[in-house]
Amino acid sequence: MGTDLHAPLGQNRPAARQKSRRFSPAVILASVAVLVVLGLSVYAMRGDEALKQVASNAPASPPEAAQALRPEQNPAQPSAGMPLSNPNSGANVQRTMTDDGSVVTKYTPRARGESGPVLLDTQRIGQDPRVAAQPNEALLEDSANGRLPIVGPDGRRPMDQYARPWSGARGTRIAIVVGGLGLSQTGTQYAIRELPQAVTLAFAASGNSLQRWMQEARRNGHEILVQVPFEPFDYPANDPGPGTLLTKASAKENLGRLHEAMGKITNYTGIMNYLGGRYLSDANALEPVLRDISRRGLLFLDDGTSAQSKTGPIAKAIELPHAFADLTLDGQLQSDAILKKLDELERIANRKGTAIGVASAFDESIHAIRKWSEEAGQRGIEIVGISALAGESAKP
Repeated sequence: MGTDLHAPLGQNRPAARQKSRRFSPAVILASVAVLVVLGLSVYAMRGDEALKQVASNAPASPPEAAQALRPEQNPAQPSAGMPLSNPNSGANVQRTMTDDGSVVTKYTPRARGESGPVLLDTQRIGQDPRVAAQPNEALLEDSANGRLPIVGPDGRRPMDQYARPWSGARGTRIAIVVGGLGLSQTGTQYAIRELPQAVTLAFAASGNSLQRWMQEARRNGHEILVQVPFEPFDYPANDPGPGTLLTKASAKENLGRLHEAMGKITNYTGIMNYLGGRYLSDANALEPVLRDISRRGLLFLDDGTSAQSKTGPIAKAIELPHAFADLTLDGQLQSDAILKKLDELERIANRKGTAIGVASAFDESIHAIRKWSEEAGQRGIEIVGISALAGESAKP
């Protein structure tokens, strides 16, 4: 008998063998895919110079202008070969100090080199939150008082680098600055944790562990200032503390005290006064200090408590970005009173377009500011960093 007993019912052995030789569509497609991959591999290995350059992953040489920058200002090149550069890499930047201490900056064009196009790093305002706690090394200089802020080789200012970005919408804007950070560990930690990110924090120059608190504040999205003590009218009965700038001290001595305060922290956009009614009203004592702040690319915030302050006229004359606070929010240390002041600040902002309020890092102040801020956005109020308003005051 020729029948295969192990074959399925109604099927003989030769028929089963013939069926097993057929290939399914999936097998055919897989075979084609293997052939395509092999073909591409052979093509990529051919002696084409452009393909070799890409395969080697070696970036093209940066243009001469980009090489002239400091290493920290010349970002890593992308693997495709197009170098990155900054907006002023195609310019000669020349700074000259005049007899009155002003700095004149002159920009003239120069060739970018023969290496082809470059990608311009156009980000000028703000900092990536992932690295906000790290200073830009190009915006610091070493001194006997520590590392002090300076304008970068490409013209970038610390005020711009460390500013908190805002929407750019021309709606009603309010800046709230809470000072006295760094004096109390628990109070500083509470303020950083509880206050909205858009609130600007001012660190007292006489505080403790300032660099550590700065890093935490920056990671949480806050813009920061340094609060420097200035001589009040009733000094020395009312003593702001060590390092106070005094009207009877020489300009050199006061600048040394200012630099000592500046050197205790990094990543700030400007300076804010602590007290200082007498000092801020003395133009001869104040002008050298404001010139130094301006030269370093910072802003100055006047807390608005001195009616005789000369910061406005001097700041405008030297083109220093500056601002005045409209209200002190916690003159009365009760939550209800602070909330009423915040409502008044909002009315000022609705009338003027912008407003600035200052407060101290008391628990009552922090609680009231947080509560009010949660509702302000629903009324079309944008809370911005102080640099967003101080920068505008320097414009004609």
